[in-house]
Amino acid sequence: MPKSTFIDDLLFAPSYGWKDAQGSLIIPTKKQLWSEAFSRMNIFKTRKNWISFVSVLMLVGMLPFFFLFLFKYFSWPLMIAVVVYSMMIMGTHGTIWYHRYCTHKSYGFSHPIWRIITQNLVIKTVPEETYVVSHHVHHCKSDEPGDPYNPLAGFWYCMLAEYNHQRVSPDLSEAAYRKATHFMKHTGVRMNSFKQYQKWGSIASPLYTVLIWLLNWGFWFAAFWLIGGPALACALFSAAMLWFTFIRAFNYSGHGGGKNKHRDGIDFDRSNLSINQTRPGMLAGEWHNNHHLYPGSARAGFLRNQLDLAWIYIYVLRQFRMVAWYKDSKKEFLAKYVIKGHSRDIIPLAGEAYNNDHLDKINTAPSF
Repeated sequence: MPKSTFIDDLLFAPSYGWKDAQGSLIIPTKKQLWSEAFSRMNIFKTRKNWISFVSVLMLVGMLPFFFLFLFKYFSWPLMIAVVVYSMMIMGTHGTIWYHRYCTHKSYGFSHPIWRIITQNLVIKTVPEETYVVSHHVHHCKSDEPGDPYNPLAGFWYCMLAEYNHQRVSPDLSEAAYRKATHFMKHTGVRMNSFKQYQKWGSIASPLYTVLIWLLNWGFWFAAFWLIGGPALACALFSAAMLWFTFIRAFNYSGHGGGKNKHRDGIDFDRSNLSINQTRPGMLAGEWHNNHHLYPGSARAGFLRNQLDLAWIYIYVLRQFRMVAWYKDSKKEFLAKYVIKGHSRDIIPLAGEAYNNDHLDKINTAPSF
């Protein structure tokens, strides 16, 4: 049996395991998935379940807003606001903050204040640690055993991944923990010492995580109340809840539901099942197959008809010197996959799609 690596041991393995003795993906039953999820939400079982428990509290905390909107404040104009805030604003922010900055560090801020503002541009729903660490593993093991949201294991495997598969392992050695913290250092998240990690089972400080959540919610509830009263506040908190719920299914659909749905001339990375989808691409800049080709790029909309709102935000901030640098891989993509006409026969090796280009700091002038 091959020796495990840092990436192999980084995440908290579920009780049913990642793969069997032959190395094949273990596909748990729905009962196993839900049982695992409830076990990991249980704060009374161990304090190390705190980050999953906080996620549940966030969801429960948004339910009253949802019911008030649905049964007291509902109107079609507010429903349009819900759709726009959830699908476009929350979605684009997720790409800007969690995906391109926190995980791949495809750009950098000129001052911490711009990072803090970007972090809190919308209602907070996901602790950075939950997204970032597991997403690095996803890129290293896309659609393979150990991928925390592997579509080949089914829809609910992805939907419950935040609880069952995305947690940092609570049993890392001190050296491995130090290495894991490098994924988070640039985000501004307050991190635990190794001793605190052994107590809490997480990289992020529980106090920091809860405090920034409450401050963020307090600010946005007050802001929306002042702008449009309780109706608008309830509507947009409902929108945040919907995004928080349905974003869990993205990797399932973004990787073809576990089936090969690549299209020639559109999906150029054939080392995994990721595909470019029009709705998440146009509304949130999430051209997922392009992103797997160049994960370190601040832009993923490479072709003429691929609008990238996340990239526009980053580019505009650069013009105002709020962003100090960014990496834009469009020219490289066009030269390799379009200009040379290799769209049908270039199939990157499995390791080619995820490399160290997310560490580069290249400032280039883009062409929209």
